[in-house]
Amino acid sequence: MDNQLRSADLIVLVLYILGVFLLGCWFARRSGSTREFMAAGGTIPGWAVGLSIFGTYVSSIGFLGNTGKAFGSNWNSWAFGLTLPLAAIFAVKYFIPLYRSGDSVSAYAHLEQRFGGWARTYALVCYLLTQLARIGTILYLVALALAPLTGWDIKMIILLTGLLVTAYTVVGGIEAVIWTDVAQSIVLFAGAILCAVLLLTGMPDGPAQLFSVANANSKFSLGSFSVHPGTLLMSEPSFWIVIAYGFFINLQNFGIDQSFVQRYFTARSDGDAAFSVWMAAILFPLVSVLFFFIGTGLFSLYHSDPVLLEEVRTQVAESRLLQDGKQVTDSAIATEAATLTDADIGDKVLPHFIVRRLPAGLAGLLIAAIFAAAMSSMDTSLNSSATLVLCDIYKRHIRPQAGEKESMKVLYGATFAFGVIGTLTALAMLRVKSALDMWWNLQGVFTGGMLGLFLLGLICRRARKPHAVLAVSVGILVILWLSLSTTDFWPPFLSRLSNPLHSFLTIVLGTSSIVLAGTLAAQFASRPESTKTD
Repeated sequence: MDNQLRSADLIVLVLYILGVFLLGCWFARRSGSTREFMAAGGTIPGWAVGLSIFGTYVSSIGFLGNTGKAFGSNWNSWAFGLTLPLAAIFAVKYFIPLYRSGDSVSAYAHLEQRFGGWARTYALVCYLLTQLARIGTILYLVALALAPLTGWDIKMIILLTGLLVTAYTVVGGIEAVIWTDVAQSIVLFAGAILCAVLLLTGMPDGPAQLFSVANANSKFSLGSFSVHPGTLLMSEPSFWIVIAYGFFINLQNFGIDQSFVQRYFTARSDGDAAFSVWMAAILFPLVSVLFFFIGTGLFSLYHSDPVLLEEVRTQVAESRLLQDGKQVTDSAIATEAATLTDADIGDKVLPHFIVRRLPAGLAGLLIAAIFAAAMSSMDTSLNSSATLVLCDIYKRHIRPQAGEKESMKVLYGATFAFGVIGTLTALAMLRVKSALDMWWNLQGVFTGGMLGLFLLGLICRRARKPHAVLAVSVGILVILWLSLSTTDFWPPFLSRLSNPLHSFLTIVLGTSSIVLAGTLAAQFASRPESTKTD
C-alpha cells in the first residue's frame, strides 16, 4: 500500500499549515505587552471567543479519540457532551462574574484569597500536570493521523508539530491563539462533514448498509441506563457514569481551568463572555455527533469490506512489533493481528481510511482538519500555562516587581519550555490502547482535587484554611487509592483493597470527598461550645 502523500494532498496540507503559522505570527505586533499576550486587551468579540473555546474542547482528542471509541465500542462517550449546557449555567451565573470582577488573570488567585497561598500553589501544580498530559495526548493523536498518510516517522511528526505550534504561540500570544482557533474550527467542521458524506456514499450497498451493520452490532448504543449499583463495577461505563464524569469535568473546565478562564478576560464584556460559553456548550455536543457518526460509519465500512479490515489490522500489528523491537515477519504480523480487537485499532482506522479511500486533495483537507484540531488545543495549553508561570510563580515568588520587558521574557520562555516538555510527554505515550481513555483517566486524576477545593470555597462559607487543608488531604488519599490500586504499583498483599469502581468515577469521588470532608470539618469546628460539651 502506498503511504506517500499525493501532490495535491501535500499542497493542501502545506498551504494550510503555512497559513495558520503566518496568521499566528501576524498577531506578534499586537502582543507586545503582558495584558495583550495574556488577555488580548479584552477586545475579542464573543463569537470568536466561543469558537476558540469550542476548538479547545474538540482538539484531536475529540476528533480521533471519539472516532476511535465509536469504532471500537459505541456512542456511550457522546453523553459527555450532554452535560455542557448544565455546566454552562454555573459558568454564566457564578464563574464569569467572579473572575471578571477580579484584578488577576490567574484562575487561582481566588483560591489564595479564600484559603491562602498553599491552595493557589496546589491548584497550579495540578493544572500544569493536566496540561502536559493534554499536550502529549494531542501530539500523539495527530502523529497517528499523519504517519500513515506521509510515511514519516511518528516521532518526527510529534517533534515538528510541537515546534510549529510552540513557535506561533510564542510570538502571537492569546490573540493569535483565538483567531487561529476560529479558522481551525471552521476547517475542522468542514472536514468532519466531508468525511461523513464520503462514508455514506462509499458503502458497498448504499447508505442504508451503514445503519444496518451498525444497528446489528449495537454501535449507536449509549450504554447501560441501569441504576443498579453493580453498574459502578462494570468495565464499560454506564450512561450515568459518563454523565457524572462529564458534569464534573465540564464544571472544572468552565470553573477553574485556566485555558477557559483566561478567555473570559479576552471578551469585550461580561455579555460577550457569557455568549462565548453558551456558544461552545451548544456547538460541541452537536458537532461531536459527527465524530461518533464517522467512527460508526468506519466500523460498518470496514466490517463490510474484509480487505480494508485486514489491511488496518496488519498495519497496526506491524507497528506494534516494531515498537516492541520484535522481528517483523509475515507469520509474526499475522499472529499479532489475530489478537487485535476493534478497540485496539480504533484510533488508527480514520488515518487508514483517509489514505485508502479519499481522492487526491480531499485527503489533504481532512488531514488539515485533524491537524487543526490538534493545533487549536495545544496552543491554548501553552499560552495558559505560560500565563500561570508568570502570574503564580515568577511575579509571586521570584520577582514581584518585574517590569513589562522582563515579564514578556518570562512568558516567551515559559511557552517554549512547555512546548518542549509537552512534546517529550507525547513521545512517552507511543503505545496506548485508547488515547481517549488514557486522557480521560489522567484528567480525572489531576483535576479531581482542584475542583473539590474550588467548590468547597464556593459552597461552604464557613470553611477556612485548616478545614480546606484537611479536606484536600482526604481527597488526595481517596484519589491516590482510586488511581493506584488498579495499577502494578499497588502491593499484591493489598489486592483485596483495590478499587473496584470504574476509573471515570475518580474525579467524581475525589471531588465529592473534598467537599464533604471540608464541610463536615467546618460545621464541627463552628459548633457552639455548649453543644460540643453536651
